[in-house]
Amino acid sequence: MLRGCFITGTDTDVGKTIVTAGLLAACRAAGADAIAVKPVQTGCLFSECGMTAPDILQYIKLAPGAQAFALETFETACSPSLAARLAGVEAPTVQGLLVKLEKSVPPVMSHGQGVVLVEGAGGLFAPLNRWETMLDLMCGLRDRHTLPVLLVAPNRVGCINHILLSLEALEARALRPLGIILSRTGEIDPAVADDNRAVAAEQARRFNVPLLAELPYLPAVTAVGDNGLAAARAELINCLLPPAKLLLAGCSAPYSRSEQNIRAADNGRCVGRREVGLPPEEVLAIDRAHLWHPYTSALQPLPVYEAVGAHGCRIRLRDGRELVDGMSSWWCAIHGYGQPALVAALQEQAARMSHVMFGGLTHEPAVRLTKLLIPLLPPGLNRLFMADSGSVAVEVAIKMALQYWRLAGRPEKTRLLALRGGYHGDTTGAMSVCDPVTGMHTLFSGVLWQQYFVERPTCRFDEPFDPACMAAAEKLFAQKGEEIAAVILEPILQGAGGMWLYHPEYLRRMRALCDTYGVLLIFDEIATGFGRTGTLFAAERAGVSPDILCLGKALTGGMLSLAVTAASEGVATGLSRRLEAPDLPDTGGAFMHGPTFMGNPLACAAACASLEFLLGSPWQTRVQGIEMQLRRELEPCRAFAGVSDVRALGAVGVVEMCNPVDVAALQDFFVARGVWIRPFGRLIYLMPPYVIDKQDLSRLTSAVADAAWTLSQAEGFQGRGSPAYDREKG
Repeated sequence: MLRGCFITGTDTDVGKTIVTAGLLAACRAAGADAIAVKPVQTGCLFSECGMTAPDILQYIKLAPGAQAFALETFETACSPSLAARLAGVEAPTVQGLLVKLEKSVPPVMSHGQGVVLVEGAGGLFAPLNRWETMLDLMCGLRDRHTLPVLLVAPNRVGCINHILLSLEALEARALRPLGIILSRTGEIDPAVADDNRAVAAEQARRFNVPLLAELPYLPAVTAVGDNGLAAARAELINCLLPPAKLLLAGCSAPYSRSEQNIRAADNGRCVGRREVGLPPEEVLAIDRAHLWHPYTSALQPLPVYEAVGAHGCRIRLRDGRELVDGMSSWWCAIHGYGQPALVAALQEQAARMSHVMFGGLTHEPAVRLTKLLIPLLPPGLNRLFMADSGSVAVEVAIKMALQYWRLAGRPEKTRLLALRGGYHGDTTGAMSVCDPVTGMHTLFSGVLWQQYFVERPTCRFDEPFDPACMAAAEKLFAQKGEEIAAVILEPILQGAGGMWLYHPEYLRRMRALCDTYGVLLIFDEIATGFGRTGTLFAAERAGVSPDILCLGKALTGGMLSLAVTAASEGVATGLSRRLEAPDLPDTGGAFMHGPTFMGNPLACAAACASLEFLLGSPWQTRVQGIEMQLRRELEPCRAFAGVSDVRALGAVGVVEMCNPVDVAALQDFFVARGVWIRPFGRLIYLMPPYVIDKQDLSRLTSAVADAAWTLSQAEGFQGRGSPAYDREKG
C-alpha cells in the first residue's frame, strides 16, 4: 500500500502544483524519500526532444533531484476527458490510472516506505472521461491505498464558497481531508486575506478539517529566471514542513463531521442507531456466532474474510490485501465496483425517493427502465413484472404459467418440465424445477411439488448438433403433453447446476415442441442476461423468443437486488381473463402476486444507469476479448490428469475437475494468490467483470491453472499426454 496523499484543489489555478512541489521538497528536506505523480497532465509541449510537462518541470525546479512523472499526457490544456477526445484517443479511466500508478511507483514505495504525492488535474469534478471525475480517482486511491486528500484553496475573493462546496462534496463521498492549505496566487488586500483565513479555519472546523498552512505570495517560484528562487524555495519548505511531517508520520485524516456526530466516547460505539469501527476480531466472532452464510452450516461454517471496500475489479480485505474478483459477486457486478454512473444514480434517487409501494402508484425510474428494457428483449416480450430477486422472478413465471392455463379452461396443465443439471433458485417453486439430485435441494425432495425432468442436452455448444438429444423430451411430450403447463430452462448455459454449455439448436427444437403441444416456454436468463455469454441475451444465440423470460443479477450492475419477469402479450391477455368456473374464485382478471419492494425506485434507477452504461460501452468487444483470453489461458489445464473438461463462452471460463474440490481449502489457496474465486462441486470457474484488464484476468487464469495442477498432483496423477499417463491408460 502507498503512503502519502492526493492533492486536489477547489478549482484550477489555485496553487496545487506549488503545494505539491513544496511538499516534495519539504519531505526531502526532512530526510525522507518522496515522489510526485500527475495521473493526467494536460497542456504538454511535444517535440523531437520529448514531452515537456509544465507541472513536472515545476516539481524538479523546486525540489532538484526529486523523482516526478505523469501517467497520461495530452497536448491541449483542458480537462482530461476533452484533451483525450481532441487527441483522438480513449480517455483515461480510474481503473487504468490506478493500475499504471501501481506499476510506475518504485517497489519500495509500494510497501509504504517514503511518500507518494498524487496531484489531480483541475478541481474535484474535472472529468476524466464520460463517466468518471477526479473525485472518483480520489475514491479509488482511498479504497486501494487509504490515501487521504489534501485540499488546496487560493486565498482570494470567493474562496470560502469554493472551500465549503469542496468539503461538502468530499464528505458526501466519505473522503476525509487531511487538511486545507491556503495559497496566495497573487497580491491581495491584507485585511481580506486575514478574514479569509479566519473564516476558512472556522468553517472547516465544522467538518473536522484543520487548516494546516498558508503559503505567502511567492512570485519567484513561477518566474522564468532564478532570481530569488532559493529564498522562495526555503520559505515554501518552511511553510510546508508541518504537513510534510504529518505525511511522514503516516497520519490518517480525522473523522468527518458526519462520522464524528455518530461516535460516542465508549470505544467507537454509536449513540442510538448503529456501531462503527468494530475491531476485526469482533466482526468475525459475531459473524461466526450469529450469521448464516450461503450453503453452509450455522454451527460449523466455512471460513470467511472481512471485506472493507471494493473498487473496479478489486475487493479489499480488512488486513489490506486486495483480491482480483473473478466472480463478479455471483455474476452481477458486470461493471466492477464503485462505477460512478451507478453510484450517482443511487445517490440522486435516494435523495429524491427511496421507495414507494407499487400498488396504486408508479414512478419515473420504473417507467424509464421499462422503456429502456423492452426494445432489448427477445421479440414479443412487452409486459414486465418487477420483483426483488431472481428466485422470486422464477416463482412469478411459474405462477403465470399455471394461472394462464387455469383461466384458459385447462386445469389439468399443472406440471412443469425442466432439464437435469438446471438450477433456478432457492424458493419453494424454484426448488421444484431444479435438478432433483444435483440442485442442492435433495433434502426437500419428499415435500416439493413433483415436476417432470429430462436429461440435459448432451450436444456441446462448440460441436455439431445431435438430434438424438431431443429424444427424451419428444417422448415425454408425447406421453404427458396434456399435463405440462410450461418448460423452464436456462438457455445455452446451465449455471449453478454445472456450468454446462449446450447447442443453440436445442432451444429452437424445444420451441417447436412447445408450440406443437400447447406448452409455454420459460427462459431463465438470470445468470446469462446482459451480455454474459457474448450476446445481450443467450436466447439470441438461437433466434428464439420464449413466452416468459426471467431476469435478475446483472440487471442493476450489482448495486441492488432487482428482478424482472417479462411476458408476451398473449400470456398477459391469458392471465387477465375473467374466471367463469363456479368451483373457483374469480380473481377479477388480476395476476395474484405483489412483492412489497416491487418496482423499487432505487433499484430501478440503478438498473437504468447500468443499462445505459452497458449500452454506451464496448461491452461486446470486451466480452469477446475475455472469451479469447479465457480459452487461450485455461486450455492448457486440459492436459492435467485431474481435469475432465475445459470450456469457455463469453465472459465464462470453466475448468471441471474429475473429483469434487474442497471449497474451504481452495478459497484459502486463491486468497493467498490475491484473487477471489469461489469454486463449487467439481467446478473451478471464472465469471469476471466485463471491465477487467488483461493483466488481472491473467492473474485469475494463472491461479485457476495452479489450483488444477496442484489438485492433479495431489491425486497422484501425471499430466495428460505424458508417457507415464499414456502407459497407465494403455
